Amino acid sequence: QVQLVESGGGLVQAGASLRLSCAASGDTICISALGWYRQGPGKERELVAGIPSDGGTNYADSVKGRFIISRDNAKNTLYLQMNSLKPEDTAVYYCKAELINCQGWPRGFKDDYWGQGTQVTVSS
Repeated sequence: QVQLVESGGGLVQAGASLRLSCAASGDTICISALGWYRQGPGKERELVAGIPSDGGTNYADSVKGRFIISRDNAKNTLYLQMNSLKPEDTAVYYCKAELINCQGWPRGFKDDYWGQGTQVTVSS
């Protein structure tokens, strides 16, 4: 298992920047993929940015060129740098870790873990 704790959310004006952090602890050695998701008011949760198991990064079209996802393996921390924020970016942001082949798990078994979320509010 892993525990994920997000931080860095807040209330900002349009055009501002924020950096979200997601600190992981526990069985971090079996993390295969990481991602940031968000859920706006009255909306379904959606992928914002991800680091898949094969490396690289991917982004939702709505944030391409504005957001940057990165990870610091030494600190077991995932980041989301959010620039040029817009009111439509207002949401609760969650980090997710996909774990595979953790100690004691059947080979090939995967499971997802979520943080508790951090609120980002962008005013116009």
